[in-house]
Amino acid sequence: MNGSFEPEDAALDPGTAAARATEAILHSTLHGTERGVVVDSPPGAGKSTLVVRAARELAAAGRPLMVVAQTNAQVDDLVDRLATADPDLPVGRLHSSEANPYDTVLDRHPSVRTSAKAADLAGLDVVISTAAKWAYVSNVEPWQHAIVDEAYQMRSDALLAVAGLFERALFVGDPGQLDPFSVVGAEQWAGLSHDPSASAVSTLLAHNPELPQHRLPVSWRLPASAAPLVSDAFYPFTPFRSGTGPGDRRLAFAVASDGSAPDRVLDEAAEAGWGLLELPARNTPRTDPEAVRAVAAVVRRLLDRGTTAASERSEEPVPVTADRIAVGTAHRDQAAAVRTALAELGVPGVAVDTANRLQGREFDVTVVLHPLSGRPDASAFHLETGRLCVLASRHRHACIVVCRAGVAELLDEHPSTEPVQLGATVKFPDGWEAMFSTWEFWSRHRVPWQP
Repeated sequence: MNGSFEPEDAALDPGTAAARATEAILHSTLHGTERGVVVDSPPGAGKSTLVVRAARELAAAGRPLMVVAQTNAQVDDLVDRLATADPDLPVGRLHSSEANPYDTVLDRHPSVRTSAKAADLAGLDVVISTAAKWAYVSNVEPWQHAIVDEAYQMRSDALLAVAGLFERALFVGDPGQLDPFSVVGAEQWAGLSHDPSASAVSTLLAHNPELPQHRLPVSWRLPASAAPLVSDAFYPFTPFRSGTGPGDRRLAFAVASDGSAPDRVLDEAAEAGWGLLELPARNTPRTDPEAVRAVAAVVRRLLDRGTTAASERSEEPVPVTADRIAVGTAHRDQAAAVRTALAELGVPGVAVDTANRLQGREFDVTVVLHPLSGRPDASAFHLETGRLCVLASRHRHACIVVCRAGVAELLDEHPSTEPVQLGATVKFPDGWEAMFSTWEFWSRHRVPWQP
């Protein structure tokens, strides 16, 4: 490891450490000779800001580049950010031939050109599209540079499909997030060097271990109360810290607690940054009605109590409105049940979705329905490290976990028994360990509730 992995960075203030890491990354990108540069980014570390800056500097150096993202939403967000940061920079948005192929917000930028054909965008400083769209581009002069955003979400077969389009690339992503999605089983390839379901980064480094690797060492999203837990539980080999200190962010309530469990867990979360609302142990259906109502009750009280948030972004506290709250679940039917429960309580505007869809987003307060709540077993899906990492790392101020009691006992009864595959990279920390360590920590902030 090199660049921002140096231990003396820990002695620097967060801003200086982050700036030093960014300069090292840009130096490797602009002046290095290796074909790839890998950057690990923890939640809220300014990954998109880095991608925009790298794109601008490469373009300013006279090096046209292509940018690869994984979803259309990510592409549109990057195009909008880049055009806003540098209105004079010609940017191409390569899109599909479907109706409404891109966000119309891009039409407000005169420097952005959109087309379904790569030839129409030839000569532009920057061209951005999804990996799926780039895979259909052929018979073009290779770009000198590429930036691959959310590289850990990209499967290795997708990287292989576009690798011939560029000479050198900067790979930026979050190693703690969900693994690349595949609609078919991949067990038959486990341990093979050409496993198409492996992430682009893991395959890249397996074949090119000498490539420069950097990390962004500071999360500007997670508060001082959350960064140590998330770093220890999900990023043991690429630790990071919060960009803020204890007391820099505060939640306050205009209405005092009524003594109910939802209010008490909100008070605990405002004080400690975490709260665990624990229902009685019980095996339940996946859309556990009591747990769903508990989640909705916490959100309703969060709004009813006139919650305000003070942070480094504003000298005065600002209201925590519905659009600054999210509810995270493991399954889509759980999210649908929570939406229904919130609608019954007259609460619109709250983002309610699965970890997969909340990935990359940021809120002031999150309420999480624990993946193991009410379950009779601990399956590989529910123990996936990335899923819990996403759910626990979306907030700027506080996270409230809703769960039935008995998680520790459930984990004891279902030790991790994933088969060992020769040649396969062992993922660490595994989901069992991450689940146990986070549960042990959250239990210190437990508020029991008998509905």
